[in-house]
Amino acid sequence: MKRQILALLLAVSVLSSCSILASGLSNMDPAALATAANTAMTALSISDEQIAQLSAQSVAYMDSVNTVDKGSYDKRLRKLMSKVKTVDGVPINLKVYKTNEVNAFACGDGSIRVYSGLMDVMDDAELMGVIGHEIGHVVNKDTKNAMKKTYMAYAARIALGSTGSVLGQLSTSVLGDVAQSYLNAQYSQKQEFAADQYGFQFAIQQGYSPYSMYNSLMKLMKLNGESSTKPSGTQTAFSSHPATEERAARMKAAAEAYGK
Repeated sequence: MKRQILALLLAVSVLSSCSILASGLSNMDPAALATAANTAMTALSISDEQIAQLSAQSVAYMDSVNTVDKGSYDKRLRKLMSKVKTVDGVPINLKVYKTNEVNAFACGDGSIRVYSGLMDVMDDAELMGVIGHEIGHVVNKDTKNAMKKTYMAYAARIALGSTGSVLGQLSTSVLGDVAQSYLNAQYSQKQEFAADQYGFQFAIQQGYSPYSMYNSLMKLMKLNGESSTKPSGTQTAFSSHPATEERAARMKAAAEAYGK
């Protein structure tokens, strides 16, 4: 009972954060609000299996709204990742989105998506560092925590809807929000340090230079400084000053110490 009350309060909190007036809550469908509470309670204890299911749905949506490359970019990515069969024990699936955007992401269902714009500006070693960084967020459960926040926002949507039922297949609009949560997830400095370290080790394990992660950080900082357009999720995550300067210094130190 206490968990149900807590979940209901959390759902109401989400609504409040979306600028919903408290007086408006009294006009909401009680069944819909109760469903929102149940959804919020699920978010509190969301399982890895549920993360994989939500990830698969959101990635399928992303695949449907992007141009998936089946040519040279796809061939290059598959060659680079030929020795990587799983992400945290989950079989991976690879695709490249044909776009000038500099981005990449990995999800809890084993999906790894790389944008051709990123592949254009990174050499193989740097690219593996970035991919390893994104995989690190999955392995370290950072994406699971981000999904909890997304699921709470979904609870608010249910409360705002006219129906009190939760569909097994999320609506297109909700899937779009879930996908954006992956692309725009904000991680703590501690989480970014840990993902950098994973990317550092990942690149080395695949036979690349210990400077791969450091070089990718420096390149993304430079790209962000030169860009006149809004930075992508990856550029934003990798290029915030002064945090990324410290991250780059850590990776340079790690590379210099490697093998000593």
